[in-house]
Amino acid sequence: MASPGMNPPPTPRIPHRSIAGPVVLILMGILFLMGTMGILEIHHLGSLFARFWPALLILWGALKLIEYEQAKRLGQPARGIGVGGVFLMLFLIGSGLIATQVSKVNWKNLGDHIQLGDDEGLDEIFGGSTFNYSGERSSALPAGSTSMRINDDRGTVTVNVSDEKKVRVSWRKKIRAESQQDANGYNGKTDPTLVMADKMIVLNANTQGAGDKSVTTDIDIYVPVNTALSITSGRGDVTIAGMSSSVEVNHHRGEVNVTDNTGNVTLNLDGSSVRLEHVKGDVTIQGKANEVAIEDVDGAVRLNGEFQESLRLVRVSKMVSFHSSRTEMEFSRLDGRLDLDSGDLRADSLIGPTRLTTRSKDIALEGVSGDLRLEDGNGSVEVGLHKPGNIQIDNQRGDVQVTLPPSTPIKVEARTHEGEIESDFDEVKVENGDNQSSASGSIGTNGPKLVVNCGKGAFEFRKGTVAVTPPAPPLPPVMPAKPGKAAKALPAPKAPPVESEN
Repeated sequence: MASPGMNPPPTPRIPHRSIAGPVVLILMGILFLMGTMGILEIHHLGSLFARFWPALLILWGALKLIEYEQAKRLGQPARGIGVGGVFLMLFLIGSGLIATQVSKVNWKNLGDHIQLGDDEGLDEIFGGSTFNYSGERSSALPAGSTSMRINDDRGTVTVNVSDEKKVRVSWRKKIRAESQQDANGYNGKTDPTLVMADKMIVLNANTQGAGDKSVTTDIDIYVPVNTALSITSGRGDVTIAGMSSSVEVNHHRGEVNVTDNTGNVTLNLDGSSVRLEHVKGDVTIQGKANEVAIEDVDGAVRLNGEFQESLRLVRVSKMVSFHSSRTEMEFSRLDGRLDLDSGDLRADSLIGPTRLTTRSKDIALEGVSGDLRLEDGNGSVEVGLHKPGNIQIDNQRGDVQVTLPPSTPIKVEARTHEGEIESDFDEVKVENGDNQSSASGSIGTNGPKLVVNCGKGAFEFRKGTVAVTPPAPPLPPVMPAKPGKAAKALPAPKAPPVESEN
């Protein structure tokens, strides 16, 4: 029991609750409310947060400093941040850093690299609506002008032959905007232009005229048949038919279709697919391509770059050269068909001299004529000879089979490591050992030389018959294009098998 003269102990002072966290939450809530009410656009709200989120930390710190000074003046203990405050601060810093990095992304350029689907899907993702416009323009060709440059970085380009001595352009435009009024303003800034520069007609789709707003312009062009074309296009297909002069296309993401062209064709690609038919001149393709199909070329074909999916060649009258990081190939002519993908190379009716070097493919060649020099790093090799010249096959890891028609003179030299040798020809002497095998001999007189070296694999030398090579199936027809859509090909028919006797 306390004595009457003693004072009661002082009551401990409880610090006031901090208002820093609630103030920051209130400000963030107000901003998001303005976004949901339509006072601020959502993407503008995101931009504001990405730019000014450190100001929320500054405000929070200032409020905590004021609370500390006030508690000190009243003689009360200052309140710390607390567990909830720590989580709120971490959330602000994490979301702020993410928003800042996202705001630095060029979303329009990224969209050019990614196929996002139809416009309705884009509207759902990015907001706004898509508005359609169309127009037409024409210009007389100046005297001596036979060339045209076309620039359309977002949209399809279709070139048609016209009997008129002028250029006529029609377009269909899609603009994504928040309202019809905004879209009308962007439409006026993005109409294609048609001007004369250095004796060349220049058509510019002008899709960049709306700044960061998405504008897609599909263009149909009508020009005289002898007009030389230089086209730069992205995020859309290019279709050219019936021209008699040179064609050059720089293309990104889409398909390039050229048919019935008399002049040379040069394609510089970045992630595009190609279909060429009935070209009288030379064909040059370089860059990064997906699917490539080429049929009936009277000139030479030069392919240089990376071919991601597949390559098909059908009937090429002059030299073919192919250069990629994994495969080097040259031959004088192709009377049949060649198919190449990531793991296989198959061809028939190759006319040499032929040189083929690859790192890791299964190779099957039928009807080979002329000289052949083949090197493979890892894969099986099958070669059917028709009218052979000098043949040399080096395969580091994999089996080799060579088929020779009866009564064809040839001199054979073969060696294998860790593989046996089999021969259907009595004239060839075979010696099989535990670690190394060899074969040598001559069939007939004055024949060319066949040299085979297998690092780890077997060698089979077989008799065959000269099979009649069936005509290569044509490429699938192009379906008529709908307005605003590129033409699409039907699936290719399968080739009938070539029967041979092993």
